[in-house]
Amino acid sequence: MRKIVIVGANHAGTAGANTILDNYPGTRVVLFDGNSNISYLGCGTALWIGRQIDNPAQLFYASKEHFIAKKGEVHLETRVEKIDFRAKRVFARTQEGREISEDYDKLILATGSIPIRPKIPGLDLEGVLSVKLFQDGQKMDQILEDPAVKNVAVIGAGYIGVELAEAVQRRGKQVLLFEAADTALSTYYDEEFTHSMDEVLKKAGIHLHFREKVQGLTGEGRVSGVQTDKGLYPAEAVITAIGFRPDSALGAGEAATLPNGAYRVNRRQETTVPDVYAIGDCASVYSNALEDFGYIALATNAVRSGLIAGHNAAGGSMESPGVQGSNGICIFGYKMVSTGLNLRAAERAGFSPAHTDYEDLQKPAFIKENNGPVKIRLVYDSRTRRLLGAQMASYQDISLGIHLFSLAIEEKVTIDKLKLLDLFFLPHFNQPYNYITMAALGAK
Repeated sequence: MRKIVIVGANHAGTAGANTILDNYPGTRVVLFDGNSNISYLGCGTALWIGRQIDNPAQLFYASKEHFIAKKGEVHLETRVEKIDFRAKRVFARTQEGREISEDYDKLILATGSIPIRPKIPGLDLEGVLSVKLFQDGQKMDQILEDPAVKNVAVIGAGYIGVELAEAVQRRGKQVLLFEAADTALSTYYDEEFTHSMDEVLKKAGIHLHFREKVQGLTGEGRVSGVQTDKGLYPAEAVITAIGFRPDSALGAGEAATLPNGAYRVNRRQETTVPDVYAIGDCASVYSNALEDFGYIALATNAVRSGLIAGHNAAGGSMESPGVQGSNGICIFGYKMVSTGLNLRAAERAGFSPAHTDYEDLQKPAFIKENNGPVKIRLVYDSRTRRLLGAQMASYQDISLGIHLFSLAIEEKVTIDKLKLLDLFFLPHFNQPYNYITMAALGAK
């Protein structure tokens, strides 16, 4: 009987375990996780904190019992401390201190990522936290219940920081959003889009402190303020949201990694160590836009990599087609979606990027209900004409459109091929001169 040990039970580990247990009967699966829960949808934390969903229990889609019913073996609150890759054995310790060891035929590392903590004084003060795990959400929720907490600072204006800023504002607190860059969401979008989100945040009453570096947190026992290079601001709670780094400590010195520490894997999710796979936020992914391996930490990528590793570890054969890093965000009803590379990322990657923009109503002007402006940008390589990325923004739900561009990037479609793409028209849905078509036609 083949024995597969999986270290980590969130999105990637859950997908890997389900794949094996559902498709390869007779395979023994042993799952380890240091946490007390499985499959928490961290992307829903802001919805819970902002009281946009009723119950945080809705953010779990699997459990220990779920895997046991499939004849899997699950060790929760059990942290893997060491792996002997030559002897093919995992050594772990329970919360009570009991030691457990398991040998394996195949090993899947799904250890995820760790929040990056800024190197500033005051992080150990009460009321300061990062929000990733379910328990972090519980702490944040409890802090916001305190009427003495009136000002909440969020450090970092990436996806998580912006989402939590909205959530905290919905709880009636004054929110101060700090970011060293001059705009929010600069990783996935160009300034023509990020500044639109800045305006949405400002209009909602969030205090934006861009181009401002946090130097430290003040307070005695409990945080009371945020010191930046431009001033001191009151804050009875602080959320750090400046990003994540891969948790690859277990394979340190054994498996090859990217410069940021993510395990280098091939399209079968295999590391450079025989019989060892890496999936999710601890691993690299192949970017079809870059045509190279990189690091794109998204839940969708985690699930996809878990499926691939599960099949391969259990004796099947599957390769990743690569990813585009498709993503989206909705803040106070304003929706932004993107895939592939934005203009700056394309330039950094060595392309000669060009772009084409278009803006129009989603539907004909005579449609008065559920209609509004849509903004779109297509980024392409001026030499090969290959599509590299797309960005869209609107109060309308235009999210499905980004899937078209994701597939176009994967299939190396040129901007010219998109110009006369067969897109249907009906006033209930779109314009006769579709904004996708018009953007493509605008390419030089």
